[in-house]
Amino acid sequence: MADQNRTVVCVTGAGGFVASWLIKLLLAKGYIVRGTVRDPENEKNAHLWKLDRATENLKLFKAELLDYNALYSAIEGCSGVFHVASPLPSSAVQNPEMELIEPAVKGTLNVLKACLEANVNRTIVVSSGAAVSMNPSWPKDQVKDESCWSDKQFQKKLDNWYGLSKTEAEAAALDFAETSALDVVRVCPVLVLGPILQSTANSSTLFLIRQLKGGRESSDNRLQKIVDVRDVAEALLLAYEKPEAEGRYICAAHMIMAKDLVDKLKSLYPDYKYPKSFVEGHEEPKMSSEKLQKLGWSYRPLEETLIDSIESYRAVGLLN
Repeated sequence: MADQNRTVVCVTGAGGFVASWLIKLLLAKGYIVRGTVRDPENEKNAHLWKLDRATENLKLFKAELLDYNALYSAIEGCSGVFHVASPLPSSAVQNPEMELIEPAVKGTLNVLKACLEANVNRTIVVSSGAAVSMNPSWPKDQVKDESCWSDKQFQKKLDNWYGLSKTEAEAAALDFAETSALDVVRVCPVLVLGPILQSTANSSTLFLIRQLKGGRESSDNRLQKIVDVRDVAEALLLAYEKPEAEGRYICAAHMIMAKDLVDKLKSLYPDYKYPKSFVEGHEEPKMSSEKLQKLGWSYRPLEETLIDSIESYRAVGLLN
């Protein structure tokens, strides 16, 4: 799908970390992009206008996930929709059902209903590795694939409300696709790192900044599952453009223990305050992106992701 047919697509939550990189990629490939944001005039969306071709081919729509009519007006006339937006709390969640779960599920269903009504060819729903990985009954020695779903009760028990909201929203998307015959492909990225296009920190950026500046005595030596934001954007585009794409795709590049990750960071950037010791946790099965790789996906080396992330944080003063 190249320049000549000027395909129009919509990206929800356009100002976010993943969505911004996706829009950059879509514009570079000649798509006309409509982005939904809460407030098109807000300074935090200013970075989108600096992207190549944005002035000609990007239009921002004011649309909340719970406002069906506003979503429909952004989606009507689009061939494809990328549903990237999802509520993500920056502080402690007081009422998870109201703050996270309901808006994630209702927002997803609003987007899918609008896609159905507007005859969209294909909808890409960005789920999360958190909808795959939290399953205590999965065999310990078996790599997790797309058939693995997080256990909702287990997520509740751990107060993992963000993970639960993603699991509930993806389950609702699967159900909607099966009952409506809408073409929906779900992509589940793990922890997304990489350079930022905006000048503010997001939750995954903060994960890396905490490793560098946390100065904690000890940290859990857990399996970290990492993917580069640029590789996530490529995965989402593949899921949209490849006719054979279907169902669900895990999007994970690197599996590394927390201690090994810190050792790697130390070798690249020795002067930060890293955790001093690590507490061994329980072993956890790895996740596989074999299905996505069969679609033609590849990913960059972890070192490149770490260096590009940190240099971009430095450039905007997040590490001062």
